[in-house]
Amino acid sequence: MGLDGKFVELQHEDGTHQGRAICLHAYSDLSCVSPVVFLYLLKECYAYGTCKATKKFRALQQQVHQVLYNSPQPGPAVFVAHCLYVLPILEEYSEGFSHLVISALRRFLKVGTTSEDLLEAKSLAARLFLFIVGGSIIHDERVLIKMLEVFEISMINIENSMCNAELNSSGSLELARTFVDKYIFKLIESESYMTAVTLLEHFSIRQSGESFLMKIMQNKDYRAADKWATFMGKPMLCVLVQEYSERKLPKHAYDIIKKNNLRKEFPEIYHKCKESSLKKLAEKGCWDVAEAKTNGDKQFLEYLVYLAMEAGYPEKVDELCDRYSLEGFINFKEPETSLTQNRYLQLNELDLEDIIWVDEVNGLRSATCHIEECKVVGIDCEWKPNYEKGSKPNKVSIMQIASEKMVFIIDLIKLFEDVPDILDNCLTRILHAPRILKLGYNFQCDVNQLAHSYGELMCFKHYEMLLDIQNVFKEPRGGLSGLAMKILGAGLNKTRRNSNWEQRPLTRNQLEYAALDAAVLIHIFRHVRSTSQIASVPEGPAKIEWKSHIASYVGNPKKTKKEAKDAGIDVHSRLVYF
Repeated sequence: MGLDGKFVELQHEDGTHQGRAICLHAYSDLSCVSPVVFLYLLKECYAYGTCKATKKFRALQQQVHQVLYNSPQPGPAVFVAHCLYVLPILEEYSEGFSHLVISALRRFLKVGTTSEDLLEAKSLAARLFLFIVGGSIIHDERVLIKMLEVFEISMINIENSMCNAELNSSGSLELARTFVDKYIFKLIESESYMTAVTLLEHFSIRQSGESFLMKIMQNKDYRAADKWATFMGKPMLCVLVQEYSERKLPKHAYDIIKKNNLRKEFPEIYHKCKESSLKKLAEKGCWDVAEAKTNGDKQFLEYLVYLAMEAGYPEKVDELCDRYSLEGFINFKEPETSLTQNRYLQLNELDLEDIIWVDEVNGLRSATCHIEECKVVGIDCEWKPNYEKGSKPNKVSIMQIASEKMVFIIDLIKLFEDVPDILDNCLTRILHAPRILKLGYNFQCDVNQLAHSYGELMCFKHYEMLLDIQNVFKEPRGGLSGLAMKILGAGLNKTRRNSNWEQRPLTRNQLEYAALDAAVLIHIFRHVRSTSQIASVPEGPAKIEWKSHIASYVGNPKKTKKEAKDAGIDVHSRLVYF
């Protein structure tokens, strides 16, 4: 879409040009275009575009920002201020377009405008504030707040506007303050606390105190309470922390303590909340994140050691003790609750004969021959977690393929480096085989990660005969571990899920964890299959229709049915696109 003097229309998501093309030649030069005409054409763009609302809004926002460079008269800021006067006549478009033009101006002002333009715009915006508060022009409260911020309207601007509008012939700043106070009081009465707090902060009004905070808390508007206490300063923040503590809202209390450096004032609350945070991370298997969040504090590190002990994670215990020279921690008070409240499934309960590590050609070929003779296999993958926001995910490190009696753990990283062609060929023989039923759990995640990691390999382009166990059950809870608990009577210990899967060699515990995730799929499938074969017997288990969930072909969403047919795939098979 463009507003550069050519034809413009909002494209349909599939790339086709649908909708009404609007000639916006006037937008290339705004020197003779009034705000009314500008807004009308903007409305036409939005009304006839066929993209989703959010996408249209962002596209228009970008274009309006560019248009402000095309000489709107008498200046960009004044032009936008005039638009805000006119916008209420657009009714249902008023609020959205108000946010749009204000945000576009905010971006434009980072580059700058003339002081004369900004000064006149401030005066216009201040007068508009009076009209909005007085009710003669209707704008949403959030538009009002954004307008005050972008035009940087001060109490003096309000005073001058009142004087010019003959609302305050004496020009008293005190009367302007009284006018604003009355409006804020109305907002408080209507329980619009966030808007009221924002105005109090904007105009630096501190006359309200603890009673106001209690009123906000009573209404459970915690964002407004945080904002008000932060504006008022440390004493009010301390009152807020205490209030959160008494209301049994430890997470809110902890966030305030952490953000405002109040650890010394509330050591017990901070310590309790910090331990709770570490425990939740440990339960999710995010040990590296938990360790980083201790910030080297010995007391929290010791607590993390005990969490690792309770989770049955001895190598993590040794790792932490060695890294931080922790001694004498056995006398440390153990946590009241245990991570191991439920019994975990053990590998020896699955009757496996062997776990085989595969990182060279002969082992890979041998594993492939064994798997090709199987009718059903379980498949899972592991990769090193990446906790840095915005960074690329790590490559899939290993793939586990389980048969009835064996689990092969394939070192994808090493084999891809050493023998990529052989790896591709062997995995193609397994993953593309229509005679081998492949079991997975939430396999879409693994498919995406494998394609991202090894996009050059053909073996990960598509999968045949796949059954995602997750799809068989209508309401799976607790992931694979929860399903194992429901079906087999014991869950899976997930404490090593986010360990370093790129280290070599993997620890014995890591190997057992990886093997269990693939092997348990076979045992869950046994239950599903046996249940589905039970005749309808009163008081018997419900019949599970699992065959309808088998995907004969799982591939790239860009592959069409024609391409599938050309590749020799039965187009009448069930196609599942991720």
